[in-house]
Amino acid sequence: MLAEAILNSTAAMMRLRLDFCDFWPNFPKAKNFFFELLSARYEVEICDHPDFLIYSNFGCHHHLYTCPRIFFTGEPAAPNFRECDYAFTSRHLDDPRHLRLPLYVLYVSPHLLVKNPEEPEQLLAQKKKFCAFVVSNAHRRTARRVDFFHCLSRYQQVDSGGRHLNNIGGPIGESLEAKIAFLQPYKFNIAFENTFLAGYTTEKIVDAMRARCIPIYWGSPQIHTEFNPRSFLNYSDFPNEEALIERILQIDRDNSLYLEYLRQPFFHDNRPNEFFNRERLLARFDKIFSTKIRPVGARRKLFQIGRWVLVKKNKA
Repeated sequence: MLAEAILNSTAAMMRLRLDFCDFWPNFPKAKNFFFELLSARYEVEICDHPDFLIYSNFGCHHHLYTCPRIFFTGEPAAPNFRECDYAFTSRHLDDPRHLRLPLYVLYVSPHLLVKNPEEPEQLLAQKKKFCAFVVSNAHRRTARRVDFFHCLSRYQQVDSGGRHLNNIGGPIGESLEAKIAFLQPYKFNIAFENTFLAGYTTEKIVDAMRARCIPIYWGSPQIHTEFNPRSFLNYSDFPNEEALIERILQIDRDNSLYLEYLRQPFFHDNRPNEFFNRERLLARFDKIFSTKIRPVGARRKLFQIGRWVLVKKNKA
């Protein structure tokens, strides 16, 4: 009877013809956050002529699609509703076509960030090192965190495990697991975003939390609404850089003070925030898939010139 019920449930699932494009290199179309999320409710089929497209901002191939286009980015970029019909980004936008989805949701299962009462004392015994830093590339967007690394290093060595400014004898592995393993012995982790922008919150702070470091954060001014501000150090809460460094050194010297931070849950009330709620995301996709619209990619424009129009015609 159970097997029959499962078969009936599977048979009742709506088929969803879907495609992905313009994501990062080697993006797996059939094994990613959106595919796995939607597979819980739909029979998802990846195909070249889909009913819906999910695309990102690492290319221009989305211009070829005339079906409804759903834009996602974990970067600071804003959605262009002349090119997409719906969007999921980290921004705070008052638009019915948009739903906020911070990048960190794609990187960690929320239960890994939920603390248990026995953790603090156990963790204190494991935290033998001062502060960790992981940056792979040097460019203008990383200047703020690199400058802070140098400032804090004047007082006590900060171990840099990335390719850039590496001082531990070689870079750690590229995988998330390698990063978490590297961070775990450290009391602190410099977790600066690339950009100071409302809502722009990436995996950097949750990687530190997963390793049970105290994150030293700089980035979204709304971060305190998503995570408990007493569980991390926020650059913006201090009058200047020197005051923040003084607080870091004070916590490092005082085990009882460090324990106070360890005892604080990362989430408010130790419950994952709303952005981890998969039903919230599925409800939005349900609405997208059930609403009939005239997609932006199918609308005739007064002046249709350029290589994408010609390629689209050839594809048709």
